[in-house]
Amino acid sequence: MTKLSGVNDYITRSASQLESLATEIMSAIGCRDDIASMVANHLVDASCKGIGSHGMMRLMQYAEQAESGYFLPSARPSAHQNQHGAWIIDGGGGMGIPAMAMGIDKGTSLAKEHGMAVVGVTHCAHTGRLGAFCEQGAAAACLTITFGGGARRNWRQVVPYGGAKAKLPTNPYGFGIPGGDRGPVILDFATSAGAGGWIYLAKSAGGRLPEGLIVDARGKPSTDPDDYLNGGALLPAAGAKGYGLGLMAELVGEALLGTATTEMNWIILLVDTARYRDDSTFKRAAESILSDIRECPAADGFDRVEIPGERERALEKMYRKEGVPIPAATWDQIIMLAEQLNVRPVR
Repeated sequence: MTKLSGVNDYITRSASQLESLATEIMSAIGCRDDIASMVANHLVDASCKGIGSHGMMRLMQYAEQAESGYFLPSARPSAHQNQHGAWIIDGGGGMGIPAMAMGIDKGTSLAKEHGMAVVGVTHCAHTGRLGAFCEQGAAAACLTITFGGGARRNWRQVVPYGGAKAKLPTNPYGFGIPGGDRGPVILDFATSAGAGGWIYLAKSAGGRLPEGLIVDARGKPSTDPDDYLNGGALLPAAGAKGYGLGLMAELVGEALLGTATTEMNWIILLVDTARYRDDSTFKRAAESILSDIRECPAADGFDRVEIPGERERALEKMYRKEGVPIPAATWDQIIMLAEQLNVRPVR
């Protein structure tokens, strides 16, 4: 089910074409070559998995933020221990995607050595699709949990449960664990009723949002992305539950990790699954659980019960073979951006 309505015009480009274009655009806004390539790969991977809110459309946001000085495109993250011995990844005020990737790398290394690890990630801009980092941790046979918060001063997007005014950011959570025969199980969700990126995708694509996602500036339900952009707010996911999770992430992001200096602060927790069960035993047990869930009869309106992460992998396989669909209006904006940066676009 798509989160957009009223969008019928799409173009299709190969993943390699998109990655080449995205790499050139990120280089043109000032990213170092390796970081430009990493960010481009991340965005195309999201588009291939059907997560358009965190895919190619983010190029316009990143270019605008780099030009305004919101983040430093040439910055490179670094790892250090604070005065109490805790590991922190300092994003250097740059892109959040390489900072989070470094956090997972450092965390999995520590988890393999000690059984578990906790890493903080600070001083970085947008981190992209959180599920990508959970996939990275799960691929290293680690239970991976990450969430972000601490940006309430600059990113008041979500009303607290029972409230009429935005107070919290979307404060997303991600979970990853090695799965059974079909790959890891990946959860990635905002604590709002939907990720803020879907609003910007709807705006760029000329579409509308589903009901129950946003309210306008008067607190009235709306499906028009402009109503959110003109003083509206996102609703919390599942009412009080999403609000509680978002509040907890805000406390960790700010009270524990310190005031966010660019966007959000993040915490990553990793557990080496081999400290509990060997890989083959774990995989057999996981497959038994997942197979039982898949065998559940489908409810009316559904084809089948799905395991989190499997739909995205199926879409990725199809889109990498047949081409990646991008809303035509969004594509036009990407082409315009490329031309402004003197990057030869793929038409």
